[in-house]
Amino acid sequence: MTVSDDEDGVILKRRKLYNVVKDESDDEENHITGLKSSIVKAEEGDEETKDAKLVNTDNDSPISDDLEENVSDDLEEDYKWWEEQDKDDTIKWTTLEHNGVLFPPPYEALPSHVKLYYEGNPVDLPLEAEEVAGFFAHLLETPHAQNPVFQKNFFEDFKHVLNDAGGTQNGIEIESFDRMDFSAMHDYFVQLKEEKKSMTAMQKKEIRLEREKFEEKYKFCELDGRREQVGNFKVEPPDLFRGRGAHPKTGKLKRRIRPEDIVLNLGEGAPIPPPPSGHQWGEIRHDNTVQWLAMWRENIFGSFKYVRLAANSSLKGQSDFKKFEKARELKKHIDRIRKEYRNNFKSKLMVERQKAVAVYLIDVFALRAGGEKSEEEADTVGCCSLRYEHITLKPPNTVIFDFLGKDSIRFYQEVQVDPKVFKNLALFKKPPKQPGHQLFDRLDPSLLNKFLQNYMTGLTAKVFRTYNASKTMQEQLDLIPNEGSVAEKLLKYNAANRTVAILCNHQRTVTAGHAKSVAKSSDRIEEFKWQKERLKKGILQIEPDRIKDTPNYFEDINSIDKEIEAKIHERIIEREIQKYHNKFKRENDKRKFEGEEPLPEETLKEWLDNVKQLKQQYAEELATGIVQLKASMNSVEKLEKAIERLDQRISTSQVQLQDREANSEVSLGTSKINYIDPRLSVVFCKKYGVPIEKIFTKSLREKFKWAIESVDETWRF
Repeated sequence: MTVSDDEDGVILKRRKLYNVVKDESDDEENHITGLKSSIVKAEEGDEETKDAKLVNTDNDSPISDDLEENVSDDLEEDYKWWEEQDKDDTIKWTTLEHNGVLFPPPYEALPSHVKLYYEGNPVDLPLEAEEVAGFFAHLLETPHAQNPVFQKNFFEDFKHVLNDAGGTQNGIEIESFDRMDFSAMHDYFVQLKEEKKSMTAMQKKEIRLEREKFEEKYKFCELDGRREQVGNFKVEPPDLFRGRGAHPKTGKLKRRIRPEDIVLNLGEGAPIPPPPSGHQWGEIRHDNTVQWLAMWRENIFGSFKYVRLAANSSLKGQSDFKKFEKARELKKHIDRIRKEYRNNFKSKLMVERQKAVAVYLIDVFALRAGGEKSEEEADTVGCCSLRYEHITLKPPNTVIFDFLGKDSIRFYQEVQVDPKVFKNLALFKKPPKQPGHQLFDRLDPSLLNKFLQNYMTGLTAKVFRTYNASKTMQEQLDLIPNEGSVAEKLLKYNAANRTVAILCNHQRTVTAGHAKSVAKSSDRIEEFKWQKERLKKGILQIEPDRIKDTPNYFEDINSIDKEIEAKIHERIIEREIQKYHNKFKRENDKRKFEGEEPLPEETLKEWLDNVKQLKQQYAEELATGIVQLKASMNSVEKLEKAIERLDQRISTSQVQLQDREANSEVSLGTSKINYIDPRLSVVFCKKYGVPIEKIFTKSLREKFKWAIESVDETWRF
């Protein structure tokens, strides 16, 4: 979850800093979520909202000073846990100290002139209700606010909050959502957003530094004497639940979490962080068999949220390592499992047939296990919860899957299946079954996973997905020849990654800016080609006879017509003008921050005069066909080297554009981070001479440091 992007403006006004906890719906309860700590922005529009509650801001934390000043150099050295694989993993730590969690700041009332209106009349709301109304006002121009389910759920919870607070303060009875007018509140929030946009870069930097200083004591804990980073130390602020897809609870109020809701987990004898004034912690535990530092229960689903260590922590790394090693272990059993489930396609017991077909679908098509959902949950589906209407059978052995998978992402595939599987699916759909009926009516995920445990300890449907994803990646990487540029190798790597993402149905919606990004890249390639043509013309101006000696080299010299060339000139000139305006503003922001006199307008005028000269030069080139090159480009040799560099840029840019287009609807990151053994990516980089930075971002390099340092190019999944 994110919060309103006007947070920096709020910080400037209030000097109160806060953040939020990322929604933790981790598939594995005992795994560290490993969210990278980030600076959260206050929410406007379709992001989230800014108002919440602040923990005590004094620096009387029990261990913050020790963590910052007294941690010895040897504790700062890397802990290479992957070199110590013989430890008992039931005990996660021996000593644990931390500074608790960071609460959002309390809600502050809107200015007196900013009101909710009902039937045209201003409403005086109690603060509790005004805050909730503000959540909706933030989203007024988003699709959420037009969603009838969102409106209904919001209004129900808003009414409860309003009634609990004693009703409106000016006697207006609010009985209908349709008569409520949030426009004045929304306009005020838009104004705050615009104020933030107008902040200078130096103001934003000042806020960022202040925020980082304030949050520092929460960012680290001391685990077994080592200073380790905490992943998500902020308590989620109240807001309206969005949900993905057609979620029945969208619009419901996520209530404010208070210290009394929080359970802290610390080592025996560790100092207990003081709660905010006037409050107390819900519970203090000393459980060293779990990895979380704090937890609470949220009100939408009654599920637990956890504060855990960061993605680059030793515990999270060990958790990832064990996950992928468990998937590798499946290699030893997979042939026996496949043989047995195929034999059971003909079992006399319906439950055994259903188990066999379910395992086949999970193994071959990477379906999730799935489970029945209540009416209050989104109607998402996995293997065990497939219904009659989710599959269509086309003889002799084609099956069409069509259902909403995890996160309400559509799973649509037309596939060929084993003939015996086809016959069994037809059997599972026989009357009296009809739309709405369960396909696997004798099966549920717990029964299926219990069945899988017979083959291998810890075997679940997710282990199958991880195994097949990593195995597929290994097979795809084996097909890549060690040739071509780094960009070309990356294109092939991403193609392999894309094969896995498609297998796992890791889709994404094409972003609103995708078309613009593609157009911009295409324009840049066009400009590179124009520059190349220009330089070749320059060669002929120096040595006109070169075209006779190497005609093929100059065959593209007039490939760009004058109309396109004029548009290229136009784009470059516009970019140059914008560049100088930005530079002028940036310099003056810096000078203002440092108390210096601003640059005179004459400076900007001088810069823009250079652009006018460039514009005139391009106009002359277009009219005469004679290029005016820089004085430094005075030899054929220099021009040829520049052309070589442009050829490389064109090739790289075309490869990147092709890659961007191919990946526009596929989420490569999900499979790369969660399902593909990171050691495969490390091996690829070492074997093919590709910098690891091209595959893993900085945060992923920290998260997968164990993989980077533990294998060479000969390792195989």
